[in-house]
Amino acid sequence: MTTSTPIFTPPEQLVAALRGDGYAVLRPQDVCALAGCTPAELAALEPSWDALANDNYLKDGGRYRRRRHSCFVQDGAALTPTPHRAHWQPLEYNALHGGMHRLFEPVEADTAARPAWSRLLRALGEVCSAVKGRRPWFIEAHQFRIDTTDGIGRPTPEGAHRDGVDFVAVLLVGRRDVKGGETRIFEADGPNGKRFTLTEPWSLLLLDDAAVIHESTPIQPTAPHGHRDTLVLTYRAGQFQGEHMV
Repeated sequence: MTTSTPIFTPPEQLVAALRGDGYAVLRPQDVCALAGCTPAELAALEPSWDALANDNYLKDGGRYRRRRHSCFVQDGAALTPTPHRAHWQPLEYNALHGGMHRLFEPVEADTAARPAWSRLLRALGEVCSAVKGRRPWFIEAHQFRIDTTDGIGRPTPEGAHRDGVDFVAVLLVGRRDVKGGETRIFEADGPNGKRFTLTEPWSLLLLDDAAVIHESTPIQPTAPHGHRDTLVLTYRAGQFQGEHMV
């Protein structure tokens, strides 16, 4: 395990880093350039994290996670929202919450209608296509708030894991009055790993889900009402996970 601060990927090396290392980390300004939007347009999405709904499916009994979840299909330049559907993962990828159809509140319509939202999703889909070839991408968008109301919050209560998709994008939306929340990445078939803490709003971690395993460590408060907000986007070819079961 090496490093405690991110080693950012030069934008021109993004595709090569994903192919070679299985992950890349972009600075906020490079995320803006990739998505073709301004910092102010991304910041305009942030208030929606104050309106997330409770996650009522936590098997550890915790009350530390709020979230919203919506799905989209990207085919070329077209990004189409799907009818609202449950989130499902097999136990193989999520030993804690796998095998459950978890129906969360959807991303608010006003949020998904903002230009920065669609530009960001499409831009990341283009990166996925650059790495693995152009195809329709089945996208799940998760807004998360992990809070410290009970003294500790767990961004990944399932531990180090893969998601059963092709690519995972983790965007830090913000941190307030917390410590911890370190990102850890491990080779899926090797001994090497990296650890670092994302601190800049709208910095991006992009993962090849087949190549690496990832987790985020628990957070603790440094003042009342501490929390950590993220936007997690998964891209999968073929169909959504569990689609044949719905």
